[in-house]
Parts: sequence; C-alpha cells; structure tokens
Amino acid sequence: MERKQQAPALATTRRKGAAASRKWLVVQAAGEPREAELGKHMIMEMTGLPTRDLRVLDPDLSSPSTILVRDRAVVVNLEHVKAIVTATEALVLDSSSPLLALFLKDLRARVVSPDVSSTGLATHCCSDHGEGNEAAVSLCSAGNAKTLPFELKVLEVCLEHTCKCLESETLALENEAYPALDELTSKVSRLNLEHVRHIKNRLVALSGRVQKVRDELEHLLDDDMDMSEMYLTRKLASQGFTETLSRVDSNKDASNDHDMKFREEEDHDDETETGRESSAYIKPDIEELEMLVEAYFVQIDGTLNKLYNLREYVDDTEDYINIMLDEKQNQLLQMGVLLTTATVVVTAGIVVVSLFGMNIHIDLMKDPETDEDARIKNLKFWETTCGTVAGCLAVYLLAIYAGKRSKILH
Repeated sequence: MERKQQAPALATTRRKGAAASRKWLVVQAAGEPREAELGKHMIMEMTGLPTRDLRVLDPDLSSPSTILVRDRAVVVNLEHVKAIVTATEALVLDSSSPLLALFLKDLRARVVSPDVSSTGLATHCCSDHGEGNEAAVSLCSAGNAKTLPFELKVLEVCLEHTCKCLESETLALENEAYPALDELTSKVSRLNLEHVRHIKNRLVALSGRVQKVRDELEHLLDDDMDMSEMYLTRKLASQGFTETLSRVDSNKDASNDHDMKFREEEDHDDETETGRESSAYIKPDIEELEMLVEAYFVQIDGTLNKLYNLREYVDDTEDYINIMLDEKQNQLLQMGVLLTTATVVVTAGIVVVSLFGMNIHIDLMKDPETDEDARIKNLKFWETTCGTVAGCLAVYLLAIYAGKRSKILH
C-alpha cells in the first residue's frame, strides 16, 4: 500500500519538474544557436535573476510588455518576444512559435556574425596594455568598437520586431475599419453595427498594447541609470579590469613591506584614480543606446497616433450615426403629431355625425311629402356633409400651420 501511494506522488513530482523546465533557444555571439531544456533554478544561477522577474516571461500569466534591467541580465518581454539577454548570450523562450520565425531569422543574421572591426581594436589594446591582460583587451574592445555590443544588438532586434508587428496589425485594422465605417454611414444595419463593434474592441485592445510598449520606452529614455546598466559587456569588462588592477596593487604591497607608510600613501592615490576610472567605465556613454531607443520610440509613437486617428474616426462615425438616428426619431415624432391631429379632426366630424344621428325632431329628419321637399332635404344633407368635411379640413390645416409657426413641426 505504501508503494502504491508513493507511486502517484513520484509521478506528480516528475510532472512538476517537467513543467518547471522549458525549452529555450540559446543564442551566442560566437557559435550556432542551440535549444536547451532549462529550469528556473538553472536560469537563476546563469543570470542572477530572481523568481519574480522570471514570472514576467511566463506565457501562462499574460504579463504586459516590460523591459527589466538587472545587474547581470536584461529581461525583455515585448508582445510575443520573451527573452533574457546577458553580456554573452540570449535566451529566447518558445522559439518554436511561428510568430517568432522572422524574429529568430533576424536575430541569427545580426547577432551570430563575426565582428571584424573588433579584432583590430582588440589587438591595438593588447599592444597598449601588454600581453595576457584579457580584461583590458575586452574593455578596450567594448569601449572603442563602433559596433553595438551583444546585448544592444539583441535589444535592437527585439524592438524592431515588436514595432513591425504592432505596425502591421495597425495597418490591417485600418484597412478593415475605414471601409466598414463608411459602409455603416451609408447603411445602418444590425450586421454593420456588429462588425463595427468587433473592430472597436480590437482597436481598444491594440491601443492598450501599443501604449504599454511606448510607456516602457519612454520610461527607459527618462532613466539614464537604467540605460547605463544595460551596457552589460562594458560592465563585465570593467569588473575584470578592476580585479586585475587590485591584484597588481596587492603584489606591490606584499613585495615592499619595508616602506609601508610611503606605499600606503601611493596606494591611496592609486585607489582614488582607479575608482575614478572604474566609475567612468561603470557608467559609460549612453548616446548609442539613447539614439537606438529613441528611434523606435518615434516609430511606436507614430503607430499610436494612427490608432488615435482611427479612434477619432470611429467616434465621429458614432456621432454621425446618433445624429441620423435622432433625425429619424424626430421624423417619427412629427408623423405621430400629424396623425394625432388628424385623429382629433376626424373625431370632431364624428361628433357632428353623432348629433345628427340622434332621435330629435327637426325639419331635416322629417319625411318629405312632395318631390320638392325631397330635393330640398337632399340638398341640405349634402350641405351639412360638405360643411362638416370642410370644417374638419380647415381645423386640421390651422393646426398644422400653428405647429409650423411655433417651430414644433418642420
């Protein structure tokens, strides 16, 4: 019985472990991309990210677009692009999705390519700092190379793909919305109203997504420290360079124990200069990243303006439809007033007929004794009938004239 109870527990544990690990596409600057089965704990050890940041990339949670800058990695969650970018590699989640086919193609074309200019710069830095100082070589390559570092290349591909996808969805929505709205203005029907309602729902959802991406880029442009922290390659190189200098200083201190006071003063000055140099490298020039983000900010802002214009067109169409419906309602009300007036007039004629139908003794009700009396009686009958009809028409026309005079009827 105990074995039977332990078996389902082990199966559940295995399913949880399998669910915790996902397939990631590992893209490196040198080497071909490869797929790997990575769990949360392994990714946390590789990137130093907390579990809270990894939840942002969980496709089951549907988190909004976010760019998180951390010490050793940048978390990118833009629409269906979910990636973790470090100084040496990028981890892309759900790489088998057909929505990421074009993104992965651009990523391989731009990132996985040899950097020819960096080789010459690295050689020049090696001759300046001496052979064997790999940290100095990496630092010079990252600081002086004209090309973007690895993490900014990946970020550029993510931003470009996201902006293109949102812009294509906006154009498709525009091509569908404008004809539908024009058709609705020409013919108001239940089918056209239902179509426009679906278009408006899509417009609201797409506007929210584009607005979120725009807000993230705007927040990134306003925060210089976050943009400085995104230079992971320079940060990694500056850390190695600082460690190398600290090791050199410790060797000098150990070999010169006989002149401790003099050496301490020199070490204090060297540490001050080293701190200034390291601080300069820790907070590098962010002009390249600022120009990069600003370019895509302008693009996404243009997409958002298109959606705003479409929203205004939808609102104008709704106002126009409401005006048309109000006009129809006014026409129906006027028709009701006319029919009510006609009913009142006809009722007046019926009253006259009812009076003559009463059993009263008047000359008109007496039986004619001669032909002359019959002729006179017939004439009086027609005079009474025509007079009643003419009176009703006169009263009706006077009522219509009074309504138009008071601007109740048009």
